[in-house]
Amino acid sequence: MTRRTLASAAVILGTLLASCEEADPVVLALHGDDVRRSDVEAHVATIEARGLGPLEEEAREGLLEAFLEEQVLLIEARHQGLLAPDASPDEGPRAVARLLAEAVPPPEISERDIEAHYAARVAEYRIPETVTVRQILVGTLNEARDVKRRLYRDPRSFETLAGSRSTGPEAAVGGFLGTFERGQLPAELDKAAFALQAGQTSAPIETSLGYHVLRVDSRQPARELSLEEARGWIRERLTRERADAAVRAYVAGLLSRARVNHEAAFSSTPSR
Repeated sequence: MTRRTLASAAVILGTLLASCEEADPVVLALHGDDVRRSDVEAHVATIEARGLGPLEEEAREGLLEAFLEEQVLLIEARHQGLLAPDASPDEGPRAVARLLAEAVPPPEISERDIEAHYAARVAEYRIPETVTVRQILVGTLNEARDVKRRLYRDPRSFETLAGSRSTGPEAAVGGFLGTFERGQLPAELDKAAFALQAGQTSAPIETSLGYHVLRVDSRQPARELSLEEARGWIRERLTRERADAAVRAYVAGLLSRARVNHEAAFSSTPSR
């Protein structure tokens, strides 16, 4: 083969490579590894096939950011020798978990951190008011009035009456419904329950299920947790928040070292 033939072949090959690059441009490149438009569009197609698509442009852009973050972590895991080039997709998340465990150590939370957080956000550590409620559910107003008359004569008979008269599924446990915060019961029952003091019973309350007679067994007023009570929750919250922030910073650092071309991620016409 002559030099002229070799030169011509090189030009043709270069033209073909440039054409391929233009048709399937690199979106992310790091450590000699890359992610191309075809990879992005295959990922979007998979998401759309799960019933979430076709996706609008804004959703596709949000999906792209998450995909690039995932891919840059996989590339770094391969670069660190934590993921073999021919590894199955199932091995990727485990390799990334090992990478993050090594690169992002667990945050240290001091007692001063906990105390400062509590002082700044004490209102967030508040236990809402609750009521513990029983009910007797019957089909007619006359039955409900009869239940009320019996309770007037013997207030301690509520659980017995619930077991014998109530049509609710909780009849077998003396009408015990549970402990509720405001807004957790149906509106009609919620209003009546929170108007009662401990030991009181309500007037008949009509709903689509029938007529309810409620009894409040106990009430717990709203209160703020003490520092000692909130300490464990605060430590867990700060640990989670700081760990998440450290991972985000690590991923941002990887992306800053990578070559990223967001504009190349999608063709001019979104896939459908």
